[in-house]
Amino acid sequence: MTTPLNTPFHVDAGMVANFERDGFVRIPGALDPRCVAEYGAIITRKTLELNTDDRPLEERSTYDRAFLQVMNLWRTDDIVRQFVFGKRLAGIAAALLGVRSVRLYHDQSLYKEPGGGITPAHADQYYWPLTSDRTVTVWIPLQDVPLDMGPLAFYCGSHRVAFGRDLSISDESEAAISREMEALGFPMDEAPYALGDVSFHSGWTFHRAGPNTSTRPRSVMTMIYMDADIRVADPDNAMQRSDLDQWLPGLVPGEAAASPVNPILFTRP
Repeated sequence: MTTPLNTPFHVDAGMVANFERDGFVRIPGALDPRCVAEYGAIITRKTLELNTDDRPLEERSTYDRAFLQVMNLWRTDDIVRQFVFGKRLAGIAAALLGVRSVRLYHDQSLYKEPGGGITPAHADQYYWPLTSDRTVTVWIPLQDVPLDMGPLAFYCGSHRVAFGRDLSISDESEAAISREMEALGFPMDEAPYALGDVSFHSGWTFHRAGPNTSTRPRSVMTMIYMDADIRVADPDNAMQRSDLDQWLPGLVPGEAAASPVNPILFTRP
């Protein structure tokens, strides 16, 4: 395996400013394409091995047609663990958030099959019982993602509005968020990804993805990073209660979000 996963990446002031203004930043060539391809083959294989949804696409809900997903894949395979624990991306996350250290909330593998549907517009932080918005998700395509495969798209600046923070991912969130973003004049940034490109988005940034109308699967790995000092909040909804049990096991509101499955992945010198 090639392992340029722990080499530092310089995050300049402009990158941080763009992230703070737009709620996301794209970083072309952040990872070596050969490295991503090698690890990506293993991530994709493990995703398909562990997936439990074998229903035809036409029998699934909008959410389930969006992708097959497996979370905390790092706990199932040592090579996947190397990828998830890489310091290069975790260091970028810490710099964008302006924090000294970041922990892993969880990873999530997303496999959008050929013919897979849209990923409805939503904000991730709706699901997370955490006391602050010092969170960021890295989206790592494991192959090129042209427009017909459904690249991740962002509503620029949408992390600054309170609208829609009570919406779970659904047909309703897609309609309501898309309508409100257009009314408020927040443009959608939708661009293809080349292998090695990544994006980072804030927990409250609205994002979506189009359908995969190609004949190839769109395989993606994501990691959610959080400020190492963040604490557990009282859950606001049933999804947050579920997340508390699954991704912050054994913790209660008020405690540091530091269970054994939330390791620190990067600390600035």
